[in-house]
Amino acid sequence: MSIKQIRHFGDPVLVTPASEVIDFDKELRTLVKDLTETMLDAPGAGLAAPQIGVPLRVFVWDVDETIGHLINPTLDLSEEMQEGDEGCLSFPELIYPTPRAFRAVARGFTMHGDPVTIEGTELLARALQHETDHLNGILFIDRLSDEDRKIAMKEIRESDWFGLAGQSGASPTIKVSPHSLFGSDNRGLGL
Repeated sequence: MSIKQIRHFGDPVLVTPASEVIDFDKELRTLVKDLTETMLDAPGAGLAAPQIGVPLRVFVWDVDETIGHLINPTLDLSEEMQEGDEGCLSFPELIYPTPRAFRAVARGFTMHGDPVTIEGTELLARALQHETDHLNGILFIDRLSDEDRKIAMKEIRESDWFGLAGQSGASPTIKVSPHSLFGSDNRGLGL
C-alpha cells in the first residue's frame, strides 16, 4: 500500500472512460487499499482509480465516518435533485455549486467479487455520482451551469497547478485545505 499522486485536470486519463474490472485478485485489493490511503491522506471524501492514473472502474469513499469501495458500479438516481458546493481532488481549491440527484442507489461488487448495493442521500449520493462520473470520463465541471463552467475554466487556467498536468502526463499531489471542498464538512470532498 502506498499514497499515490493524484492526477489533475488536463491529464487525459481523467476524461477517458475506465475499463471494467475482470479479475478480482490481489492486485485489485492492493489498488483499493492504495486508493483508500491516498484519499485519506489528501484528505478527501472520495477517489476514483483514474484519479491516480489507473483506468479501471474502481472507487472509494469516506462519508459520515464510513469508508467503502465499489467495483464496476451502476447507478439508479432519484428525480429529486440537490444542489450544493462540490469540489474534486483533481481540481485543487475549485468549488462550485453542482446539481446532483438527491438519492442514489449504486450496485456493483466488493474487491472480493461479492455483489453489493449502496444506498445514499445527500453527501453519500453526491459522492457516488461524482466518483461514477470519473469512471465514465465525466468531470464535475461538466455538470456546472454554462456561466459557472466559464468562470471555473478561467480559474483553472490561472491556477498554479494547471500547466503541470500536460507537462508530464501526471501531476503532483497538491494538498487541499480542509475547508476547500463542501463547506462545513471539515475535510475535502476530494471526489
